[in-house]
Amino acid sequence: MFSPCGYVCWFRPAYKAFRSDSSFNFMAFFFVCGVQFVLSVIQAIGISGWGACGWMAAVSFFSVNVGAAVVMLFPAVMFTVSAVVTALALIRVHRLYRGAGGSFQKAQDEWHNGTWKSPPGHEERYTGTTLPQYPTVPSYPTGGQWP
Repeated sequence: MFSPCGYVCWFRPAYKAFRSDSSFNFMAFFFVCGVQFVLSVIQAIGISGWGACGWMAAVSFFSVNVGAAVVMLFPAVMFTVSAVVTALALIRVHRLYRGAGGSFQKAQDEWHNGTWKSPPGHEERYTGTTLPQYPTVPSYPTGGQWP
């Protein structure tokens, strides 16, 4: 369930944003990935009574059962790694977005104009008047010699 949701919720908006330079899709990516970051941090913290096996829950469980607490450290470490990787992805995509001149105002303009629905070049792809930008079959070196 997580892989399809991850594809639809944050990978696809990021791909569409980079493909068509769409500020609206960048904002969708930032929102969904930001929510994922916050949830990962909450899970990594492991507030008692919230159903999370984070650091607080694991450390407090050492007084009850050491073996269970050691097992609880694994999800705490994994949620911490997930939060760090998500934060790095957010920072990197944000730097690329701002470096290309993107802004929240541009995303609002795209929303009001409706250009987020049909990115530039959308019509040309379906009319058949233009060739694809990249060849569909890669050209490999002959004779089995790779550079």
